Amino acid sequence: MKKLNRRFFLKGGMAGTALLADTGLAKKASAADTFGGYPDSMGVLVDFTKCVGCRSCEAACNKEQGLPAPDKPFDYMSVFDERHKGQKRRTTEKAYTVVNRYNIKDREQGPVFRKFQCNHCNEPACLTSCFVNAYTKTKEGAVIYDPTVCVGCRTCMIACPFYVPAYSYSNPINPVIKKCIMCYDTRLKFGRPPACVEACPQEVMTFGKRKDLIKLGHNRIQKNPEKYIDHLYGEKEVGGTAWMYMSDVPFEELGFNTHLGEQPIISYVKEFLTIVPMVLTIWPALFTGFYLLANRKEAFKNEKPSGNE
Repeated sequence: MKKLNRRFFLKGGMAGTALLADTGLAKKASAADTFGGYPDSMGVLVDFTKCVGCRSCEAACNKEQGLPAPDKPFDYMSVFDERHKGQKRRTTEKAYTVVNRYNIKDREQGPVFRKFQCNHCNEPACLTSCFVNAYTKTKEGAVIYDPTVCVGCRTCMIACPFYVPAYSYSNPINPVIKKCIMCYDTRLKFGRPPACVEACPQEVMTFGKRKDLIKLGHNRIQKNPEKYIDHLYGEKEVGGTAWMYMSDVPFEELGFNTHLGEQPIISYVKEFLTIVPMVLTIWPALFTGFYLLANRKEAFKNEKPSGNE
């Protein structure tokens, strides 16, 4: 489906969505077969038994993506003790990946450090839920985002089973979602690993074809059954993800949702998507109103007094 830019969306949203409803395109899309991912897509295998919490991956991501410098330096380890509303750190519009520490009872090796970022699902819920097609699943495996299309509805934030997309509130007129894109523009599409992978001194992460990483992960588990949990998280969860994980402690103890199931999110919402034309008819008008109101306020602010006043 051809993407809409924001200008076109605001100008012709009502007419376009009416046409969509009449032609039944949304219904056809909802009835489409699920997509199992590109066979030669790339991925990353993360082995938590190797991570020491140095946060080199965070620093590399920050530099590669040109993100704002953090309030505290990356070698500030007390960050692991910080909480926001009782929760461990999560990704934000200023940090596309974070590392958290988990103190596991009776674990002789000490705490476990978990790296967190977008998992780049084979069948992304963010993409499925986005009615303006702001998201794309690339053949290389990354889920990327086009800010020129986004209208700021934030449905993707609700749909994501991993709660990854972060909304930038810095400019309400030009909404932007921020998340890891696997360094797609600067590295992945050229065959290079993401910056975080390359920067890791402990070789916690292995970059390669997803199908090869699955074999590698299971091979490690079979050779070291006493070391690893017999599960490769991300191999099958929600249809599979590009980022997969190995651990020596149960994944739920590291904050992973272990009740997602193996079906992609789209399989649960196919029938719901048949009402998308109705939703699309309402939302463009709503967002157009917000947009015009915001611009009207800006116009009043910038308007110079006339000579008659």
